[in-house]
Amino acid sequence: PDLAQMCTNTLVKDSGSEDPMVRGLALRALCSLRLPEMIEYTSEPLRRSLQDGHAYVRKTGVMGILKMYHLDKEEFDKAAFNDILYDMLRDPDSSVVTNAILVLNEIMADSGGMALNRPVMLHLLNRIHEFSEFGILSVLDLVPRYIPADDEEGFQIMNLLDPVLRTANAGAVVATIRAFLSIGDAIGKRPGDDRDDDSPSVDDLKRQVCIRIKAPLVTLLASGSNELTYVLLKYVDQLIDLCPGIFDDEYRQFYVRYSDPTHIKHSKVRILAKLANPDTAPDIVAELGELVADVDDTMGRLAVRSMGAIALHDSGGQGAVESIARRLVEMLDLQGIPHVSSEAATALAGLVRCHPDIITVVSAPLPRALRYITEPMGKASVIFLLGEYGESITEAPYALER
Repeated sequence: PDLAQMCTNTLVKDSGSEDPMVRGLALRALCSLRLPEMIEYTSEPLRRSLQDGHAYVRKTGVMGILKMYHLDKEEFDKAAFNDILYDMLRDPDSSVVTNAILVLNEIMADSGGMALNRPVMLHLLNRIHEFSEFGILSVLDLVPRYIPADDEEGFQIMNLLDPVLRTANAGAVVATIRAFLSIGDAIGKRPGDDRDDDSPSVDDLKRQVCIRIKAPLVTLLASGSNELTYVLLKYVDQLIDLCPGIFDDEYRQFYVRYSDPTHIKHSKVRILAKLANPDTAPDIVAELGELVADVDDTMGRLAVRSMGAIALHDSGGQGAVESIARRLVEMLDLQGIPHVSSEAATALAGLVRCHPDIITVVSAPLPRALRYITEPMGKASVIFLLGEYGESITEAPYALER
């Protein structure tokens, strides 16, 4: 404590230096002294720093308030620093505002973060172009917590955020998408609402949002690192479930590339099955067919399952189910690739349950397939088909006996 007292006197003196860097560094060191008895020496330099003419000193002072809060909450409340931090949100320097947002969110973490109202929200969003990438993310994280008063305010916020979608920062784009969806959920019309018939529903707004963010997402997918691409693929997968059909016309962007890492290939194959419609299904099924014999066993399995899913949901249009069933039947005879034969049998069993009329396509190779399929799941699927539809398969009893 005695040594700290000597340091404190020097640092307090330096906090009044003419050089802003010296003032800022002295304040930083002063606030880093983790001694409760030093609080009385820290409070006044902190208060002065928040009105300093240099942004570096002000933003250092804002972070110093957080250290003081953790050291002595009673002194923090007595000094009314909470109100001062809200005033700092209108500071002309964006880095000071960013620090104020972070400090307020941490101080008020127990109540869900800093309190938000219309003037604060619109002030921050109108200045969002001034912030650094980190600052933009800090502001965007506030938007899902704010509930617009009416449709007009919700659309105003969306218009203010729209330019962020054109940035190269994937984190900012994803945070903007999250903000858009939360606003759509807040202002969209729900069943039972007494609003005008012209008011868009929640589903309509979410669909409009998905249409708007499709191009930025696809651009980022094509230009990002492998780690970023994987995360964005997960977001796309969720958005496809939220708004089916939105990404169907971009299906070629999800074709597997030779240079893709394994985890990205697997994600793309899962997504491709969800993009099938009568126009895209032939190309997608052909692409999946090329992946069946991949050296990666998991990739081959996923490709077969995806083909089965397209047929199972009947998303490929007229004739697609029978066409895919014929492809799966051909895979039953791939004796050199046992995992593909097994997956094909499992897919056919599920397919015949939903479309019994294709049993005529499937029945012929089943007795033969039972002899060389070795995996338990595949063998069980063939036995099910032979037992369930044995009356139309002459060799079924003999195959089961063997």
